[in-house]
Amino acid sequence: MTEHEHEQERAHDGADRVHGSTDRADGAGHVSTGTTTETGDATPAIPELVIISGMSGAGRSTAAKCLEDLGWFVVDNLPPALIPTMVELGARSQGNVARIAVVVDVRGRRFFDNLRESLADLAARHVTRRIVFLESSDDALVRRFESVRRPHPLQGDGRIVDGIAAERDLLRELRGDADLVIDTSSLNVHELRAKMDAQFAGDEEPELRATVMSFGFKYGLPVDADLVADCRFLPNPHWVPELRPFTGLNEEVSAYVFNQPGAKEFLNQYTELLQLVAAGYRREGKRYVTIAVGCTGGKHRSVAMSEKLAARLAAEGIETVLVHRDMGRE
Repeated sequence: MTEHEHEQERAHDGADRVHGSTDRADGAGHVSTGTTTETGDATPAIPELVIISGMSGAGRSTAAKCLEDLGWFVVDNLPPALIPTMVELGARSQGNVARIAVVVDVRGRRFFDNLRESLADLAARHVTRRIVFLESSDDALVRRFESVRRPHPLQGDGRIVDGIAAERDLLRELRGDADLVIDTSSLNVHELRAKMDAQFAGDEEPELRATVMSFGFKYGLPVDADLVADCRFLPNPHWVPELRPFTGLNEEVSAYVFNQPGAKEFLNQYTELLQLVAAGYRREGKRYVTIAVGCTGGKHRSVAMSEKLAARLAAEGIETVLVHRDMGRE
C-alpha cells in the first residue's frame, strides 16, 4: 500500500464510526443472506453477520469500506459484547438490515475477552456468521506505522514491534477460528478491495470459494495458505534457454511442464484430494480455502500447475480466484 493509502487507512482506524447503506435498487453487489424478509410472520429474519478483525494496519478499514459499498451495514469498533445486540436490532428492522459487518480490534481490547462468549451466543441463535482476518508481515506493518508516524495501539512505552508482537499473541486464537485470512503484506488498497469483492460480491453465494495462488519458495510461504503443494519435483524450465524468458502462462512452458514424468498424475491426484478436502470443508461450514502451489521462483512450474488446477476446480463447481503472487518478481 502507498503512504497516502495507509494514511487514509490509519485515519479510519483512529475514529469510531458507524456506516449504513441500503441495497442498490438494481441488485448490484447483492450478497445472498440465506434468509427472507418479514412478510407478516412472527419470526423476524436473522441478518447475516461478518466479523472483520486482524492486525492493526493490515487493512481492516478498507475491508469494511468494501462491504459497505456492497450494501452491508458496517459498524466499526463495536465492543464484542454488543454484537448479539446488534444482530437482534437488525432482525427487528423488517429486512432493511439483512447483512451486518462488525469491525472488532484491539482498540476495544478491554472488551475483547467477551468475543468468545458473544460467538457462542450467536451460535445458539443459529446466526450465520463469518470471520475475516486481515494479516500482514511484521516488516510491512512497521513500514506502515512509520509512514504515518503513529504508534501501535499496544506498544505502550516500547517499540512498534513490541506492540505488533503483543497484538499477534492477543489475536492468535481468533485467527485460528477465521473463515477467511487475507495477507495484505504485498497488496495495495485496490488489490485488497478486489479480494473482498471476489469473496462477497455477486447475487448468489457459492458453497465454497477457493483461491489458487502460485508462489516462489525463495520469497517465502504465503501466510494465508490453507494447503501448500510443492512443484519442485518437476524439472525447471528456467534451465531451458528458449523457455527461460517466459512464464507458466506460455503454452510452450506449460507443455514442457506437463510432459514431464509425474506432472499429469500429480494434477489428477491432487485434484481428487482437493475434492475430498472440499467435501469436508463444506461439512464443517468452512466457506473459503487458499491453495498455494509453489516452485523455486514462482514463474514457471507453479504458474502452469495453478492454471490447470484452478480450471479443474472451476469445472467441479467451486468458485475459484487465481493469483500469481510472484510472477514477474524476478
